[in-house]
This record gives sequence, C-alpha cells and structure tokens, in this order.
Amino acid sequence: MSNGIFNVPVASNEPIYDYAPGTPEREALLASYKEQYAATVDVPMYIGGEEVRTGQLGKLTPPHEHGHVLGHYHIGDESHVKAAVDSALAARKQWGAMPWEHRAAIFLKAAELISTKYRYKINAATMLAQGKNCFQAEIDAVCEFADFLRFNVEYMTQIYSDQPESAPGIWNRLEYRPLEGFVFAVTPFNFTAIAGNLPATPALMGNTVVWKPADSQIFSANVVMEIFKEAGLPDGVINLIYVDGPVAGDYIFSHRDFAGLHFTGSTAVFQHLWKTIGTNIDKYRAYPRIVGETGGKDFVVAHPSAPAQQVVTALSRGAFEFQGQKCSAASRAYIPSSMWPAVKEGLLADLATFKMGSPEDMGNFINAVIDERAFDKIASYIDFVKEQDDAEIIAGGGYDKSVGYFVEPTVVVTSNPKFRTMVEEIFGPVLTIYVYEDADWAATLELVDNTSDYALTGAIYSADRYAAIEAANALENAAGNFYINDKPTGAVVGQQPFGGSRGSGTNDKAGSYMNLLRWVNARTIKECLVPPTDYRYPFLG
Repeated sequence: MSNGIFNVPVASNEPIYDYAPGTPEREALLASYKEQYAATVDVPMYIGGEEVRTGQLGKLTPPHEHGHVLGHYHIGDESHVKAAVDSALAARKQWGAMPWEHRAAIFLKAAELISTKYRYKINAATMLAQGKNCFQAEIDAVCEFADFLRFNVEYMTQIYSDQPESAPGIWNRLEYRPLEGFVFAVTPFNFTAIAGNLPATPALMGNTVVWKPADSQIFSANVVMEIFKEAGLPDGVINLIYVDGPVAGDYIFSHRDFAGLHFTGSTAVFQHLWKTIGTNIDKYRAYPRIVGETGGKDFVVAHPSAPAQQVVTALSRGAFEFQGQKCSAASRAYIPSSMWPAVKEGLLADLATFKMGSPEDMGNFINAVIDERAFDKIASYIDFVKEQDDAEIIAGGGYDKSVGYFVEPTVVVTSNPKFRTMVEEIFGPVLTIYVYEDADWAATLELVDNTSDYALTGAIYSADRYAAIEAANALENAAGNFYINDKPTGAVVGQQPFGGSRGSGTNDKAGSYMNLLRWVNARTIKECLVPPTDYRYPFLG
C-alpha cells in the first residue's frame, strides 16, 4: 500500500479553441462531424459490465435535419432499472473503498481524453445531437466538461483536508464516507458537460450511480460513457439507462437504498420528484440528498448610465446563443426609455446579420431548437403574442419545422411588465423587453425581483457604481449567479459556481466544493491516546 498525502495537479480552465476559418482545429472538427453524420450508431445501455440491447429502438436524429437518422438507442423497462440499481449496489463497497487518489486518477484521465483524443468527437456529437454551433459545443462538451472533472478533483482534496482540531491527548479525525446506497442522476439535453458531471461528481466521492439522460442527448451521452470506460471507470460505478421517467422513478424512489438525486431539468419535474421522495421517506435507509438545478426567467436590467451598445451585445448573445436553450439565457429585459431607441436600433441591426441553419455551416449563429415538442411550445408562445394588444413582435416571429426545428430569434416589446412572456420560462429564442421610465429605476428593481418565481441568473448594466450597488442589494435573492456589466450566461467552472434558488433549484453550485459536500456522509472519529483509568474528576476532591 502506498503511504503519502498526495498533491493533485493544479486545476486550470481548459483553453477554448475558436475554430476560426483556416485553422486545423476547424478542419478536424468538420471531419469528425461528417464522419458521425454519415455513420449509423447502435447505442446500448451500460449496466455493470454489459452493453444491453433490447431490440426496442428509439431514433437518434439531428434537430436541424430530423429526417436524417444518426442511429438508434435501445429502450429499457423496469427490469433494466432494477438491474442498474443492483449493479450499482454490487459495485458500491469496492468502489467506495478504493483509495481516493485512484478515483481522482480515473476522472483526471477522462478530462485529458476529453481535451485531446476525444475533443472533436464529443464536440461534433454535441453539434449533431443537440444542435449547437461549434463554439457553443466547444465551451460545453469539451471545456466545461474537462473543467468539471479537474476542478472536482481539487475540491475533493480540499474537502478531505478539512479536519478538526485536537485537544492534548486526543486525535480527532473526519472521514468523508460515500452515501449509504446509490445515487440517481437525471440529466438534461442542453449541456453535455452537465450530463457527464451529474453522475461523475457523486462517483468521484465514492458513490455508485444510475444515470438517466434526456432522450435527445443519448447520442453524445454514449460518447461520455466511451470516455469514462477508456479512463478506467470500473463496471457498475455509473450505469446508463434509457427508460421513461415514471418507469425509472416508480422503482428507484421506492427502493430502500435510494441515497440521493442529482437532477437538472424542469421545475415541474423536480418538484414532482421531491414530492415523491417525501411521500416515500419512511422507506429509505437514510434521508436522501436532493440536489437540483431547474429553470430560470433570467433578466437583464439596464441603468440609464449604461452604454447602450454593451446592453445590445448582452441581449444578442445572452438571449439567442444556443437558441435561448440555456437555463441562464436572458429572456426578459428592462430598458430605460432614454436608452431604448439606441438599444432597439442596435438589437435589430444585430438580428439582421444572424444566419440560421445547420451547425455544419460555421457561419450560422442560430441553429435548430432541440425537438418537435420544444418547437411547438415556443411557437405557441409566439402565436400568443401575435394575438395580444399589450405586446408586439419587433423582430422574428417566424418558425418552420419542415426540415429542422427552426425558430427565428424573436424580440417582443410589451407595455405590461407582468406579460406572460415576462413571467413564464419559454426555453427558446424569445426575448421580451419592458421599457421603463428613467425615474422609475428603484421601482423597476422591485418589479424585477417580484415578477418571476425563478432565481437563477441575472445581469445589470450600469456605469454608475452607486446604482450598481443599489441593484445588487435590491436583487440579492433574485439570482444565484449575478452579473455586473456582463451577460447572464457563460458561467465558468472554478470562477463562477453555478446555481440558483427559489424555483430554480437548491443552489448547491455545480463546479464548486459545495456540490461535492452533498455526496458524502461525514464520520467523526475521536481517538483517546491515553485513556483515563479512574472515573473521579478533580472537582470531587
């Protein structure tokens, strides 16, 4: 056995490739894209050491060309959920007992594979499966994913090194044990990094996991598992299944050894799962950990002192990158009347230059939304706006799903600060703007705070430092990630730990030690070096 207190490699953020025309990186990425586009994959579930194929198939299609089939995945049932849970529990003891530096090595190797051998494959897979342009895929599937794994190793050592003081004759220690049972990870379509991080974080801390990804992310989830397996992750530590949510939930949330839920998705689903866990609370061996990041109705508020062009760029990027399908996307904005003419002119000028189409054409800033269900929902909001008297569409408003699920970037201006699209999460390329009177700055901040049930991200723009301080105080609870003079998207691991509260989740901050703490169960050990041999205390004389 090795003996040593080991220093892990210092984590740093993965450099971002820009894929500018003429670069070899651009050509390599396009080659991987074309190769995966032309192939037909057969994606199994991964349960224990087995690749499980059921013969009941689901199609994998790109959102920008839904008539093209990239491959198929094998749909499971309750028997596969049970097998995945059994596999996780069977692997738990040996994995939890593995020295921490070996768990660290596995995920550090995975990070290296992501940033080198698999960089173009996982990037192109995300472009194909989730409709991201090359830059949005790069900052997600490569850079953020590698950052999660590297920084999590550093945070793990930070946690393990947090030890209590010891009195004379006493040695106090803290053990950070994995949870007693298995963890269920439920991941969304929109970020490959999140899909990989949600099962990887509990696993790093010694837990075993059942992972259910969104159907529309299975194509790139398969690449994630390929990376984990090559990195040396033992069988049964992360078990990947493709089943309907209720099928998985009915079995998992009734299981005595269910120990935790790591979730990113909709608020409604998260609340339903929490209620289910609460109803079943007497069935569990221990109180389950519930960690969730859900939706947002994220804001940009401009003070009259702010430079208008900075606000324009924040809206163009913050609202419309990845078609507004980020939990952090700017979807409501508050612009002072004195600034509005300049912001309107600049925003319309930007939108006029947006190109929309396939991610393969790297001149396209806008791509397709994820699937038909999302398309229909977004289109219904646009149709609703068109019928109202207190709102108008000043840009976009069109949509077409004949070839791919394309929705034009749409800007709505409303005279009603509680208009439906100012309040409800749309999760698409729709930005609603309310123009306020300059003198109503303080009242507008109160309006921002009280309009939405969410509290994920938000941004304020101000050249007046007193106004910035006022906004930061007034909006203290309105956003878990708060930006001053920057758009409300693009949190970087190790720099801006991500998460919100209110209806946006438990704010356990993915990309920080706070999240890792949720996946351990501490044990205090007090060792008396020379135990007493007489019960009598000095006061007894």
